[in-house]
Amino acid sequence: MESTTVNYTEKWIMGHKCKMSASLCLVSAATVLSACGSPEAESFMDAGLNTEFARVINVEVSPIVTEPFIEEIRLTSVATANQDVMIEAEESGRVIELYADRGDEVRRGAAIVKIDDTILRSQVDQARAASNLATQTWERRKRLFEEDQVGSEIAYLEARAAAEQASATLAGLQERLARTLVRAPFSGVLDERHVDVGTMVGPGKTVGRIVDLNPIKVFAGVPERYAMDVRVGAGAQLKFEALGEGVYTSSIRYVGSTINPRSRTFSIEVEVPNPNGAIKPEMVSNMSITRQKVEDAIVVPQDALIRVERGYVAFVAVDRGQVEVAERRDLVLGPTRRNLVVVTDGLRPGDRLIVMGQKSVADGDRVNVVGSGRG
Repeated sequence: MESTTVNYTEKWIMGHKCKMSASLCLVSAATVLSACGSPEAESFMDAGLNTEFARVINVEVSPIVTEPFIEEIRLTSVATANQDVMIEAEESGRVIELYADRGDEVRRGAAIVKIDDTILRSQVDQARAASNLATQTWERRKRLFEEDQVGSEIAYLEARAAAEQASATLAGLQERLARTLVRAPFSGVLDERHVDVGTMVGPGKTVGRIVDLNPIKVFAGVPERYAMDVRVGAGAQLKFEALGEGVYTSSIRYVGSTINPRSRTFSIEVEVPNPNGAIKPEMVSNMSITRQKVEDAIVVPQDALIRVERGYVAFVAVDRGQVEVAERRDLVLGPTRRNLVVVTDGLRPGDRLIVMGQKSVADGDRVNVVGSGRG
């Protein structure tokens, strides 16, 4: 009976002309054997299904190594001119000469605008003559008083007071005369010029604007939770998206002492060298501040981890005899930076972390490693 059944089954399989896959034919044959009560059915099912239909998943792995890890505080920051001043006239008159135009670099003390000083020069000449006369009168009365006691002491003192007053008047007019030449208060760039030759100006009238962009200041607000981590001298890196991929390195020169009640942040200031003026005031940058550095850290991409109810897990590929299987590891995580995270427990150097296909495996699944590299 058994021989007849097997022969019948083989004939049935050979005669079946459908376009099924070989695996489906095996299942059909096993089903027929089982239905006929053949002892070969169970062994056929074990051998066929366990080998042909075992769960094997292709994965890529990355070997675990240790490396230094720097945790960063990432902030949005804004550039501000080192100095930015509107220059104003201090004397009245008509502009008669311009010494700099917009965009010109000027040194501290350099002349920018000249105001007509004709009247003041005349007043200075008169005051100088009056001062000379008053000084001569005082010196003569002083000599007479000291040598021959000629004249009263009161006349001597009055002459001295008149000489001092005349000298002060002269000094005041000379200072006003000097102010007809408007000068740069510091070295920088004449960013704006508000007057032309012939413009009438007076005290308080704006004649231009000077900005100093080297170095340039960059300000950022730091969340209060980092108050213990940020200090003067800490390293900072800045990247201005408007300027491409370049990174500027500097350090913190000022840390604010108060918290903004609205934003719950405190202010920090960084100075960045800007010799060519590429960084403009009000440019926005991404600032990174070093919070802590971990030596010999196990650093993995966050994409390789799987979020579960109680935290995060990862899968590693391990050898089990002649096969490789996925092994689940519960993780304890440390500091993060962008898409990287430090694993403080759950992984060891030498482990092969599954970085592709990890969401398709379960603990104990057979895996086929098709790629390996650093994640």
